[in-house]
Amino acid sequence: MAARSGSAEVVAAIFDSTIALHTRMRAMDAGAIVAAADAIGTTCQAGGKLLVFGNGGSAADAQHMAAELVGRFARERRALAALALTTDTSVLTSLANDYAFDRVFARQIEALGRAGDVACGISTSGRSPNVLKGLEAARARGLRTLALTGGDGGPIGAAADIHVNVPEESTARVQEVHRTVIHAICELVERGLS
Repeated sequence: MAARSGSAEVVAAIFDSTIALHTRMRAMDAGAIVAAADAIGTTCQAGGKLLVFGNGGSAADAQHMAAELVGRFARERRALAALALTTDTSVLTSLANDYAFDRVFARQIEALGRAGDVACGISTSGRSPNVLKGLEAARARGLRTLALTGGDGGPIGAAADIHVNVPEESTARVQEVHRTVIHAICELVERGLS
């Protein structure tokens, strides 16, 4: 079946824009990405865990990140403790119902987070109230905080100890780069394991 008129151009434009954003990110200082991997690796080596969370596509990215660490990314190694706070529908719906949706991650951090763990909030806008409250709860409990954001990073970027920002307004393009950042972090964590 032949592509409709203009459809191929739309596809090409999508690839062009994601390549351009990846190229911009590649040219930026990678220090925050390296710091994120160091924090996660150090925490896991010491017997701590990563708690990762976000909404929508960022929830899927949280699950993806946890899966790469618990399972493996590119090489055989010991399992690492990582948990996506987006996967237990009974916990999520009970917290949203009994408290408020903006508490669904904070309450789980209060239950599961320990000083020395890492909490990673993912938000393409940098403004998701429940992600912000999750990071605030993590900081109050002595966890290291990490944010993956888009746009200008918003209050979520400002609330994190380590902030990886993709300076772009398009949610889709930010999510694409977040996945690459997650893969880079997982690669660095695996390389750092002894």
